[in-house]
Amino acid sequence: MGNSFICRTKKDSKDVGSRSKRMGRSQRKLVSEEELHLQALSMALQQHQLSQRFEGSMSRRIGSSRRHAVSESFSANKQVPVNLENIKIKKFVLIHGEGFGAWCWYKTVALLEETGLLPVALDLTGSGIDLTDTNSVTTLADYSKPLTVYLENLPEDEKVILVGHSIGGACISYALENYSQKISKAIFLCATMVSDGQKPFDVYADELGSAERFMQESKFLIHGNGKEKPPTGFMFEKEQMKGLYFNQSPAKDVALAMVSMRHSPLGPIMEKLSLSTDKYGTGRRFYIQTLDDRALSPDVQEKLVRENPPEGVYKIKGSDHCPFFSKPQSLHKILVEIAQIP
Repeated sequence: MGNSFICRTKKDSKDVGSRSKRMGRSQRKLVSEEELHLQALSMALQQHQLSQRFEGSMSRRIGSSRRHAVSESFSANKQVPVNLENIKIKKFVLIHGEGFGAWCWYKTVALLEETGLLPVALDLTGSGIDLTDTNSVTTLADYSKPLTVYLENLPEDEKVILVGHSIGGACISYALENYSQKISKAIFLCATMVSDGQKPFDVYADELGSAERFMQESKFLIHGNGKEKPPTGFMFEKEQMKGLYFNQSPAKDVALAMVSMRHSPLGPIMEKLSLSTDKYGTGRRFYIQTLDDRALSPDVQEKLVRENPPEGVYKIKGSDHCPFFSKPQSLHKILVEIAQIP
């Protein structure tokens, strides 16, 4: 069913950092960001799989037709207002983007759990601590298999909220088309929210050129089956990744990414998606834009929501392509608000 990553919290009577109280019955306290980072780094380096689940609930209606801009202006110990009594959907399934793994969500997982939600972060095939050879992942179905298996194994009457980052947007689009009955809401986080017949790569065409040109000329391609065979993956150089993905992220999170990222399979992003109006088209989609993003520019993100309008659009000021690192509190606030929409 794929690898899942969960951050657990514990009490520490000596910690003087700010902590937020968990709502509801549990009174466990959130560990400090430094402790969380050490946990995540240890997990990434040791390749240790965790499989815990959390419980909680929340509900509050907000206007879906408005756009929202959020900045990292509220303190870490200020709880997002929630109603834990009436929520029907408790589970968040977090899907990472290209090169990342479940490890990248460590702050988001901890914040959602502290609020009373049920976060689960999955490693896609050949990503994170999944041992599959990335070069063997050739289709979007292969790449998304940990997600689809997870959805298939949900109880018949249970639904989840999906969050897809970057290329992970293609995976949650694929899930919306094939498992719409299991998905309450789909949240695209600076993600490839494509239309029917589009490739995930098409989103980047204005900046990277045509797919054909990229396949022929890019210096970031990986030929896992030999130079004489078609490329199987891609990965940017470390310094380029820092500029593209992490231009606003803390240094310690960049360090975590540098030791944890793997190259991405090429086949899934070059595959055209078949999305129908009666399945994908009826799904409840939300988009979160990142306004200091150098990997997927704000202009491109605006184009995506204009051409394929979601139910709601949110914007995070000062965020790079990885708001789970650079603006975790703002991202958390938005996820909580979306979770509360009936």
